[in-house]
Amino acid sequence: MRGHRRHRSRPPMTSRPGPAPQRSHARSNRARILATAREELSRNPEANLEEIARAAGVVRRTLYGHFPNRQALIAALAAEAAQSLEEAFTSVRQADAAPATALARKTLAVRAVGDRYRMLISLGRRDLGEEGIRAALAPVRAEATSILERGQREGVFSDHLPAPVLAQALESLTLTLIEAQDPSAWHDPTGDATALAVLIAAGLTPAAARTCLRSARAELDNSSGPAD
Repeated sequence: MRGHRRHRSRPPMTSRPGPAPQRSHARSNRARILATAREELSRNPEANLEEIARAAGVVRRTLYGHFPNRQALIAALAAEAAQSLEEAFTSVRQADAAPATALARKTLAVRAVGDRYRMLISLGRRDLGEEGIRAALAPVRAEATSILERGQREGVFSDHLPAPVLAQALESLTLTLIEAQDPSAWHDPTGDATALAVLIAAGLTPAAARTCLRSARAELDNSSGPAD
């Protein structure tokens, strides 16, 4: 008579830890490297990847895993700046805003983001080239062109240049004013002087530009004030 075969009970299966914590750690490292790169390159535009890795508290292998070379790091900073610009535009965009007010609000938003990424203007030209800079700023230029076209149709802005060309000229002016920030020479901490220069270059009289800027600034200050 055959005995009953005993079945060995298998130990309960344990679920393997997923890759989510590793991905989260990688994202945290990447964000820390980018934040450190902004600070280090602002202080020393010649800082190399090894110096940035040391300042970020990561080993070189970790940094190179995210950014294999300096150009890749600069390109990532440019993409981050472009995303920050889009978020800034979203926060100041107003569907029914007059063209001049819309341009003032947009310029103030660009100026605020530009403070954090000022070093990218010169570094981008060197490491990404003019085409790389233009590509990063394409969404900014497209929105500016739309505002200028509407303003030209309404007779608010000068029409001696087509809107796309005027948008490019105003972009160059804005970048120049952001890059020229130097507390010992010329400083525009609020961005009002930059916005005023852009409005005048777009075709407003100085008096009209100041009135528009005061209105745009008051609206932004009220919208960012404490809630009741």
